[in-house]
Amino acid sequence: MTLKRVVVTGLGALTPIGNTVRQFWDGLKNGTSGAAPITRFDASLYKTRFACEVKDFDIGNYMDRKEARKMDPFAQYAMVVADEAIRDSGLDLNKVDPDRAGVIWGSGIGGLLTFQEEVKLYARGDGTPRFNPFFIPKMIPDLSAGHISIRYGFRGPNFATVSACASSTNAIYDAFTYLRLGKADIIVTGGSEAAVCEAGVGGFNALRALSERNDSPETASRPYDKDRDGFVLGEGAGALILEEYEHARRRGAKIYAEVLGGGMSADAYHITAPHPDGAGIIRVMYNALEDANISAEEVDYINTHGTSTPLGDLGEIRAIQHVFGEHAYNMNISSTKSMTGHLLGAAGAIESIACLMAINEHIVPPTINHFTADPELDPRLNLTFNKAQEREVNVALSNTFGFGGHNFSILFKKVG
Repeated sequence: MTLKRVVVTGLGALTPIGNTVRQFWDGLKNGTSGAAPITRFDASLYKTRFACEVKDFDIGNYMDRKEARKMDPFAQYAMVVADEAIRDSGLDLNKVDPDRAGVIWGSGIGGLLTFQEEVKLYARGDGTPRFNPFFIPKMIPDLSAGHISIRYGFRGPNFATVSACASSTNAIYDAFTYLRLGKADIIVTGGSEAAVCEAGVGGFNALRALSERNDSPETASRPYDKDRDGFVLGEGAGALILEEYEHARRRGAKIYAEVLGGGMSADAYHITAPHPDGAGIIRVMYNALEDANISAEEVDYINTHGTSTPLGDLGEIRAIQHVFGEHAYNMNISSTKSMTGHLLGAAGAIESIACLMAINEHIVPPTINHFTADPELDPRLNLTFNKAQEREVNVALSNTFGFGGHNFSILFKKVG
């Protein structure tokens, strides 16, 4: 069969450095750090006392508070960005075939805050099982997709992807696949996460995954720096409207870029550590290039997974050099997690948006907080340190990897 072309026609973002796509992009271009002391709870006894929280956000400005109370923050965030993306797409919902419109959404953890609070309430009680009737619907990761579909009446493909920190790239790739197979005309996709809570910070601290640079939160996320000591936990959401190309063209839609293809692979190695030889990362990028039917030399920019961990950063860069060879020195490479922190299951969505904005505005966002060169990294690589750089970006690649060895890559290309 002939596969259909798929394009991006709408975007929505809620991040630690901006609550709309434009604010988010301005934050990236300006090298803004979203890290600060935690305000959600008293973190004074935690090893890590800072995070990249969403700021100046009041759900009452976006939806009825009574309805909002039925949702965990990760689902609230999803609703906000889906609304921005649909408005941005210019879709006339009265002209959308609801049976050909779907929602595929990613979250690595789902309603962690809800789970934490319900268990705390139960533990403080007398043993009588009293739970909020919305406990389960607020907690399970698929409810974001469900809420979005209910709000807009979309009756097409509808499910959630859970692949840890690769969840939203997983969702985008699945949405792309369903569209190119002709199973839908429009799919709202992306991801959301809200894990900045006692259980989230405490759990990642126990794994020794988080930076403990409490004296300088704004510089704690420092991918590729010699002194990186772990990632900074973030929260938020990103949404993309993916649309079959002819459907978008007929309605005169604004097109950000075409989704060229993607790749999937597994490390099959360890529950949290990356494969020491980068085998899964190498394979996922090869798979993406093959799926997109392009050469490595056509890629201009890679938005890396780049979490600011000693092993992960090094392994990904070495994998990039393996796949791209000499062309690796001609590309721009950057980790926007240096600014947003790590949004876990939502990371791939906001990083895909960063790629799309780079294509449209000819600017590569930086990797901030680079102070000391890592002698194990090739100095000839352009890791876009500390300042955004202007360049023509025709093809951009976004990498995301998750605990369990889940790897996803997605490729976007400028249209005509």
